[in-house]
Amino acid sequence: MFDLDSDFIPSGGTSSLSSEPEVTSSATYLSSVSNTPKVSPKSVSDKSSLEEYLASVSAIVCLSHLRWDFVYQRPQHLLSRFAKHTRLFFFEEPYFYDNAQPRLEMQERENGRVTVVVAHLPNGLTPQESDAKQAEMLNEFMADHDLEKTVFWYYTPMALEISRQFNPALVVFDVMDELSAFKFAPPRLVELEAELMAKADVVFTGGQSLYEAKKDRHKEVYAFPSSIDKAHFAQARQPQADPADQANIPHPRMGFFGVVDERFDIELLREVALARPEWQFVIIGPVVKIDPAVLPSSENIHYLGGKSYQELPSYLAGWDVAMLLFAHNESTKYISPTKTPEYLAAGKPVVSTSIRDVVRPYGEQNLVQIADGAQAFEAALEKALVQKEDKNWLRRTDDYLTGISWDKTWQNMVRLMQCISKEKRAQQPAASIK
Repeated sequence: MFDLDSDFIPSGGTSSLSSEPEVTSSATYLSSVSNTPKVSPKSVSDKSSLEEYLASVSAIVCLSHLRWDFVYQRPQHLLSRFAKHTRLFFFEEPYFYDNAQPRLEMQERENGRVTVVVAHLPNGLTPQESDAKQAEMLNEFMADHDLEKTVFWYYTPMALEISRQFNPALVVFDVMDELSAFKFAPPRLVELEAELMAKADVVFTGGQSLYEAKKDRHKEVYAFPSSIDKAHFAQARQPQADPADQANIPHPRMGFFGVVDERFDIELLREVALARPEWQFVIIGPVVKIDPAVLPSSENIHYLGGKSYQELPSYLAGWDVAMLLFAHNESTKYISPTKTPEYLAAGKPVVSTSIRDVVRPYGEQNLVQIADGAQAFEAALEKALVQKEDKNWLRRTDDYLTGISWDKTWQNMVRLMQCISKEKRAQQPAASIK
């Protein structure tokens, strides 16, 4: 493990140093994060050395199971910051359709700083044929782009099937979720995760529970819990024009945004909405991996579909309470919902089921109401409706959020990558992509 010091602050592709001793999350949470690198003046990496490191990375190749345009979340927050300093190629899972000619399609995002790469393949290929064709195209891509000193950044172990032949300068495994617990998870996922753990130089986890599950499987595992773009969500504290599809919904409004999938507690929503017909429940987000027909339908439940990241504050501004409606199952055992600090930054009281990474630290510090079961959740919503007027709660919430930002998370990841890269070079000849 490495010691980290002050934050590395980017500014339009350049960087400077700050003396803040923050590492991954707020200071009140750090004591519970057992792997958190401690602040130490002995480990100071000056501005020039950090800039040199970023300049030495010719590109970052991210291999993801998520699409860039699906939901703006952890990958986009982190990788868009890297893209200010180096080339960023974001490889998505392929599109399959009849008579497709195998090719890689490239599209630009983030004002041209991010290149999204997706393979087009014909229907009818076996998994082995699909992997072989993708590996062939990735080989050609890497040769064409001469990507030496490249960082490979993995979100899915399944991508090893097309990329294990490469020996990049650094391999990062950012464990965002326990994918093997998700619905329709590929059978080989557990086996491939073990292979990726062996290949990775550093492992980041998206929460404390995931860290505890992975910490004994690699010597360099670090927890970087859900972070936040405070300024973006704080817009919801200012008067906003209510979006057209929400404007005619009466108050009080209880809102949720996020992916509606097997993690979403359908029955909890059904029961609470039935018990309180005068309350309105606003659900924002795409429905995936479950049949929309199983979702509860009543006059006080409003499914508004997916919204862009830019639109979320305007919807949040019109809510009275925000909800984390997560079921208790294998797919939610290790989640660390990014929406928790986002809701709080918007100034909204929050009610959540007892997800571990919400209970620790938000429930323990009485920043979020924790409740399981319809009756308890209803009672917690009642308390939250009053809590929105509690200035002491809002002050404590803001004090906590002061220590959290995606900039700080990214800055400390960069510092770790620099330290581990330096150690790797000292131990063996510089690696090159084969």
